[in-house]
Amino acid sequence: MWKLLMPLLALVAFGGGATFPANKELLECASQILYMDQHSYQVPTDYNRNIPPGKNTTVYIGVNIIRVSGVDENKQEITLDVFLQVSWTEDRLNVPHRVPFIDLPWEFRQLIWTPDLYIWQLQTMKILSVLQEMASLRLYANRTVTVSIGATITIKCDMDFVLYPLDVQNCDIDFGSYKYTTEDVRFEWREVARWLGLGPVGNERSEFRLPKYVVTFVTAKSEHSAARMQIILSRELRSYLLESYLPSSLFVIISWGSFCVIPEIVPGRMVLLVTTLLSLVTMFDTVSTNSPDALELKCIEVWLISCTIFVFLALLEYFVVLFGIRYDKSWSRRRQDLRRAASAAQLGPPPLHINHLQRLSTPVTGTPQGGMFSPTLSVEDEGLKQQFEHQAIQRDSPILESIPPGGRATGFVTRMRGVIDNGVMFCGAQHGALDKYALMIFPMCFLLFNVIYWTTYLS
Repeated sequence: MWKLLMPLLALVAFGGGATFPANKELLECASQILYMDQHSYQVPTDYNRNIPPGKNTTVYIGVNIIRVSGVDENKQEITLDVFLQVSWTEDRLNVPHRVPFIDLPWEFRQLIWTPDLYIWQLQTMKILSVLQEMASLRLYANRTVTVSIGATITIKCDMDFVLYPLDVQNCDIDFGSYKYTTEDVRFEWREVARWLGLGPVGNERSEFRLPKYVVTFVTAKSEHSAARMQIILSRELRSYLLESYLPSSLFVIISWGSFCVIPEIVPGRMVLLVTTLLSLVTMFDTVSTNSPDALELKCIEVWLISCTIFVFLALLEYFVVLFGIRYDKSWSRRRQDLRRAASAAQLGPPPLHINHLQRLSTPVTGTPQGGMFSPTLSVEDEGLKQQFEHQAIQRDSPILESIPPGGRATGFVTRMRGVIDNGVMFCGAQHGALDKYALMIFPMCFLLFNVIYWTTYLS
């Protein structure tokens, strides 16, 4: 015991009593003077740290996830606090007799072979420390070397936000080797002496709940002999349903109330539709600004645009109703009179039935104008005078100008005029015929849109 005390004091004096600097002589000294129940440990003289323990060496990975620190959608990064455990069998190292394990100094890893572990999606990694770094190196009696590290890691995850907020992000993290081939070193999840955390494939599932996400970790096997961990990010839909989907649906339903308002009350109906339309436009702008970027229209943007179109169509329907009402009040009766006049004009002017005796008994008076005599009808012929004037107005009406010279309109033009006439008369009916049909069609179309939308995006 006293023989080993002097080298130990020298080791403390050179090492500062706390840590081992990266000095080869000091590390060799540490390997020779390590105590466990008064036993010393010594690295074999023929040990080569540059050669793996054997052919097809299996390295076991264990991950204990403490918490999910954050998810950055703009940078597409996930930050995790983990304890990582890596173990492999090293037959070239021995443990003193009747000793279950030996805790080696962390600097001792520079004297033995360690796997060239590479995390493919790793962005940054920082070892945690309080009084010292949370890293340990242990050698078990069954010649298993275990490295345990507590660290904060940032993982790069490729995210697609086209289905936002119904999206589910899958991030694969591969633990593998960057130098050795699969014939030399392969990585697997721990199956023997399982450690707390993620273990063998399909046996454990770890889940964390964040304000916006439900984060799930699942282990799997990679195609390149690497241990793979899948991070599944599922959004909490409750907040989006209450903040976006429900208010926009209510705005669309409120717009249907305009069909129940009398069309003549223009201010009330216009205020309802325009206010609803502006609210949806403002909501769309807010959601687009606060949501992550995507290459295409996001799921929630498609919903808000569709709701805006429904309200816009309700406003457009009211414009059609107003035009129909104006047509119904101002032009309907006049056009009917012109049609009757056109029919009478095609058959020729009606004959004038004047009694011969009445013509002889009726005095005709007149005054000479420019060398010509202008006759004047008496009061008894006032009805005849109105008949001539009415025929003159009918012959000068616009509908007669549109009739071809042949005196008969073509069949296609006549049918089109009839369809347009009936359509405008239907829209402008005083009893609100178009509003009644719109009150049935709009809810049915919105219900159909909901079925197609949720079926498409949820699948």
